[in-house]
Amino acid sequence: MEKRKLSFWEIWNMSFGFLGIQFGFALQNANTSRIFETLGAKVDEIPILWIAAPVTGLVIQPIIGYFSDRTWTRLGRRRPYFLIGAILSSIALFIMPNSPTLWIAAGTLWIMDASINVSMEPFRAFVGDNLPTKQRTLGFAMQSFFIGTGAVVGSLLPYLFTNLFGVSNTAAPGIIPDSVKWSFYIGGVVFLLAVLWTVFKSKEYSPEELHAFEQQEKEALGKVEVEDFETKKNINKQIGLGFFMTFIGALVSLYIYEENLTKELYILFIGLIVIGILFISSAVMRNKKVKNGFTIIMTDLLNMPTTMKKLALVQFFSWFALFSMWIYTTQAVTGHVFGTTDTTSKLYNDAADWVSVLFTVYNGVAAAVAFLLPVVAKKVGIRMTHLLALIAGGIGLISIYFIGDKGVLLLPMIGVGIAWASILSMPYAMLSGSLPAAKMGYYMGVFNFFVVIPQIVAATILGFIVKQFFDDEPIYALIIGGFSMIIAGLLTLRVNERTKITINE
Repeated sequence: MEKRKLSFWEIWNMSFGFLGIQFGFALQNANTSRIFETLGAKVDEIPILWIAAPVTGLVIQPIIGYFSDRTWTRLGRRRPYFLIGAILSSIALFIMPNSPTLWIAAGTLWIMDASINVSMEPFRAFVGDNLPTKQRTLGFAMQSFFIGTGAVVGSLLPYLFTNLFGVSNTAAPGIIPDSVKWSFYIGGVVFLLAVLWTVFKSKEYSPEELHAFEQQEKEALGKVEVEDFETKKNINKQIGLGFFMTFIGALVSLYIYEENLTKELYILFIGLIVIGILFISSAVMRNKKVKNGFTIIMTDLLNMPTTMKKLALVQFFSWFALFSMWIYTTQAVTGHVFGTTDTTSKLYNDAADWVSVLFTVYNGVAAAVAFLLPVVAKKVGIRMTHLLALIAGGIGLISIYFIGDKGVLLLPMIGVGIAWASILSMPYAMLSGSLPAAKMGYYMGVFNFFVVIPQIVAATILGFIVKQFFDDEPIYALIIGGFSMIIAGLLTLRVNERTKITINE
């Protein structure tokens, strides 16, 4: 029994929801720092205010993946999560620009990012569920296209409202400009409508059909790289790792306390303690033959396929770079290029609007090259394609330091856009063939750990580094991000390409 090959328009429909998801995500990325700064946040405080987004993803994504693997309703397996997340995200997009205080804005970001994750996480597994292996790369490329397209319009909205419709991009101190407010309102509507299109225009296989496909894919994969759940060696490995993580987290936390270092650093290492305790708890329960959602999630996290473990490092450095850019581009451009930090001035808000244009350009480039990258990969291989794309992005970020003209700033965004398109598709193409089909949703969620963990690291240490070593000059965060992206590219060469993936469609 084989999955039916879907038409171009069927793949279009099942991916269309990403247009709305990325519309909202782009508004969040391009404007959150601006909102925080307008409400009184200092430059070194902004990264920690962003911490809600990655922490939420770390918790939500594997849980949603685990349960979506086990869900079946009248709407199917993944689509209920698309719909619930879209409704909640749309509400949060209406609330965010009307936040009266900084803490409300930070709380709304938390809710909004959790809701976006509920919608977004199952979309990756949706490709694995509905498409035969030979079409999965096309499916990921289609998602990248919609991500880029949605982000183009979402990022550009504040600029369009100001320059085409005459909506004010300035406001009194502590008030979000109308151009930003209306952008978020439009984003909320588009998010919901795009996801509704996918929910009602796509179909999913029944549980019986999925089981048959899963069995077939297991046979095709051969030996799955997951150890037996009750193996004593595996349990001992889990408890040992748990104690190690707890010890390191406690030791570094004590050092932070003794040296009176910035309190944001506690988040990273207390988080390490928490994960260590969860590993220990899971191992103890497994020794008692307890098998439930918690022990399965923690054990499968330990037993990731080898390809996934190698890709984890690539993702870590890639997303550390992206998060550096999302947090600090507004401050770097307004201060380093335009020479202003006055959030009430027209110059600052014109510069902030220009950042929206820059984000539009890199997302537009990503949309344009989404279907080109698989063609390049057919010629030189997936690893080399990803390496070249990440180097282009890294050079782009570093070059911003040397630019003093706003028009020239468009050039680095081309490299960033190429890297963004590759990050959204190539790692998933390398990963998809190594995952057990029955746990596709869960492992796609776990893979996103290596999207959100670097964001947590960036949010906890970037503010400290910029303040302590670079005299509060945000441009240096972009330079750090550029080198991080180049490192990610080099690490791609370690990934094994044993799985044969058809690129040309």
